[in-house]
Amino acid sequence: MSEDILYTPDEIAQKLKITKSTVYEMIKRGDLDAHRMGKHLRISKNQLEIYLLKAKGYENSYEANLILENEEIFAEINSVKIQVNTSLEGKIKISIRPEDIILSKDLFISSARNIHKGIVSDIIVEGSSAKVILDIGIPIVSLITTKSLNELSIEKGTELYAIFKTMSVKVYK
Repeated sequence: MSEDILYTPDEIAQKLKITKSTVYEMIKRGDLDAHRMGKHLRISKNQLEIYLLKAKGYENSYEANLILENEEIFAEINSVKIQVNTSLEGKIKISIRPEDIILSKDLFISSARNIHKGIVSDIIVEGSSAKVILDIGIPIVSLITTKSLNELSIEKGTELYAIFKTMSVKVYK
């Protein structure tokens, strides 16, 4: 196991410029993971990084197992295989920013290695943007403009492709 930096709730509060009680509340809600060491809580550098990624909009966060197929590395979530670029092994977590996912009605030739066909299960319009939730075997969120939503006539039940580059997939332990 690689060494990981451990922070106290007080150190996390200082880093995030919030109160220590807010840090404890975040841990209690499950927003921030922590280790219990006796009667003390410690937050690893990795746990803090994952929290920050989620806070910055990495809604597509999954636990996965890394597998090697035809000399390519995939993160497998249920039966969905997402191509990744990592030197890690075993159980990992991945995150994909919603704005990094292109939605398309048809296949097209590109450098993107991840192309997953799915059905729109939900749409959340927020001003001039829309979160489109696509069921590709796992729910995946794409952030697009409402103009794109209307031009592509996307609605619940629409069949689409979620397309994203291998380099857009962040991999963590």
